[in-house]
Amino acid sequence: MDRTCKDSPAEDSSNEEEEDLDSTKAAPRIRDTPEDIVLEAPASGLAFHPTRDLLAAGDVDGDVFVFSYSCQEGETKELWSSGHHLKSCRAVVFSEDGQKLVTVSKDKAIHILDVKQGQLETRISKAHSAPINSVLLVDENVLVTGDDTGGIRLWDQRKEGPLMDMRQHEEYIADMALDPAKKLLLTASGDGCLGVFNIKRRRFELLSEPQSADLTSVTLMKCGKKVVCGSSEGTIYLFNWNGFGATSDRFALRAESVDCMVPVTENLLCTGSTDGIIRAVNILPNRVVGTVGQHAGEPVEELALSHCGQFLASSGHDQRLKFWNMTQLRTVVVDDYRRPKKRGGALRALSSKAWSTDDFFAGLREDGEEAKAPEEVVDSDDDSD
Repeated sequence: MDRTCKDSPAEDSSNEEEEDLDSTKAAPRIRDTPEDIVLEAPASGLAFHPTRDLLAAGDVDGDVFVFSYSCQEGETKELWSSGHHLKSCRAVVFSEDGQKLVTVSKDKAIHILDVKQGQLETRISKAHSAPINSVLLVDENVLVTGDDTGGIRLWDQRKEGPLMDMRQHEEYIADMALDPAKKLLLTASGDGCLGVFNIKRRRFELLSEPQSADLTSVTLMKCGKKVVCGSSEGTIYLFNWNGFGATSDRFALRAESVDCMVPVTENLLCTGSTDGIIRAVNILPNRVVGTVGQHAGEPVEELALSHCGQFLASSGHDQRLKFWNMTQLRTVVVDDYRRPKKRGGALRALSSKAWSTDDFFAGLREDGEEAKAPEEVVDSDDDSD
């Protein structure tokens, strides 16, 4: 007669405990943000995929990387790398459908790579007569590039040669932005001017009055009503839409520079500086509301916001790509109620990994008031729009 062997109650209990221990050991650790990515050289180009959890980076050695990222420990991994550029890769951007990655370089070339395999599909050698510094996609076929001597070229991937070639700026093109209608191109330049180009009609519109420092970054805020520019002296300049000739407002951060910035909401943006601090800044009322992260003692090179808006990625001269959780920052509400100025107040940390400026330093050079806790109202003494 066949008999089924049964464990004793004591053995059953022991087996259950072992299984519980095994499941505990196997349970992956879930982090607040993905783990840092360490490169062999600093990354000057950074971009998130429009729909998937992918991050692209281009470094000063000319290498391009695509990583998959996850909050599950050990799951942030390199998918592929490309070494086709001969010199520093200065900017990377995904296509709208996420299938292509466009990169530009100091070697004056434009490369278009397949995101899935990392294969080089298109190379435009000598796309400019000078090193290319920035790139912006208009649609699935059209893109704009800006170079170190102020040259701007409009390209259609279906045609040979540039559709538009203009040189109105006297210095490098640091950054570019488009209006929602994709008609007007805004350029921030090392000559201190904001440039306006009509890419629909392929003509130059105007340059703003020159500011006292290089304009390093440009973005649209307040539902397109305001154009915001960062500068190499740490001042943020505001322009009214259709009032590009002169600034409508300006305010200085207690920062050596504003080298890059990315909007988080219609009112809040994050800035990166050579002092290594990533600041959260409210626009109208103009306030530095806190810090969201840092590259300790090393300049912040580039910032990018994930497709879901939850993570900010930053690249620094410490050769690291870091992730910062934006959940806390999005709870900040800035009131325009006026209060007496407080000079030298510390700014609070607005993410779990950020340092308070009790440890670092940040704030407004003129209006260094202490930021409230993220869930509270942060008061302002600036003019409203």
